[in-house]
Amino acid sequence: MARPPMTTDEVRALHTELSNWGRWGDDDQLGALNFITPAMRAAAAAGVRSGRTVSCARSLPTQPAVDNPTPVAHHMIGTATEGGGADYFAIAPHGYATSHIDALCHIFRDDQLYNGYPSTAVTAHGALQLGIHHLASGVVGRGVLLDIPRLRDVEALAPGEPIFPEDLEEASSRAGLEVGCGDVLLVRTGRWPWRATHGPWDPHQALAGLDASCLAWLHRREVAVLGSDGVSDVVPSRVPEIRLPIHSVAIPTMGVHLLDNLDLEALAVACSEEQRWSFLLTVAPLVLWRGTASPVNPIAMF
Repeated sequence: MARPPMTTDEVRALHTELSNWGRWGDDDQLGALNFITPAMRAAAAAGVRSGRTVSCARSLPTQPAVDNPTPVAHHMIGTATEGGGADYFAIAPHGYATSHIDALCHIFRDDQLYNGYPSTAVTAHGALQLGIHHLASGVVGRGVLLDIPRLRDVEALAPGEPIFPEDLEEASSRAGLEVGCGDVLLVRTGRWPWRATHGPWDPHQALAGLDASCLAWLHRREVAVLGSDGVSDVVPSRVPEIRLPIHSVAIPTMGVHLLDNLDLEALAVACSEEQRWSFLLTVAPLVLWRGTASPVNPIAMF
């Protein structure tokens, strides 16, 4: 049964209750990625058994659609005529189409970034604090998939369908694991099978995702990174005046990087076949100096 919606004041109070500001020092640039220790990375790598690898990214979306108003521009600047193949491409990574990771400078809270940096640090020349280049060494650790359509015995969640903490708990239990400190949590909604069946729609109007009530759950478990085949937030948010509460609290308050618009279909199949819903996950953002995001191709290894 659905929970009653959180109020605007309740969500705003989370900026105090769930804050990680100062937890790793006044000059911290990594936020909740600090939860992932070298020992955790080694343990995740030691858990590899079959060596099977799976991509969690969509193909770069070059075709315009209602859910992709700024498609990736791909031009050939080298062909048989020039004697060799060469490409030029340009990407606006934010939005609802490209698989990307948000830097901690992406979302402001009361004119401040995560850890209290001023929003004026995001300039016309890039982000002077919390840029995506701080992730140049990548994100490597234990990935966990919680497959909510599998939990509800459906192919996909309908656009606008919320996910609650109870769903995350039950999905964890059924997977035989506990989401914990330093995990990279991936939540499948089945967005792309729904799109394949029903066609594209405007995700600004409706998208399955996490209800705002999941924020305290994520904070309590000290999740390092959160990802989804949507944008983690349910749309509409069910919270008056706050369009994307997961983004609005996780990034600037908790310091949690978000992975948006992943393709988790092949990963869900692999988890079912391998009968394990945790794996070594590697995310390697482009080293874009002072960037607010990067397209990514996360790789899961079993």
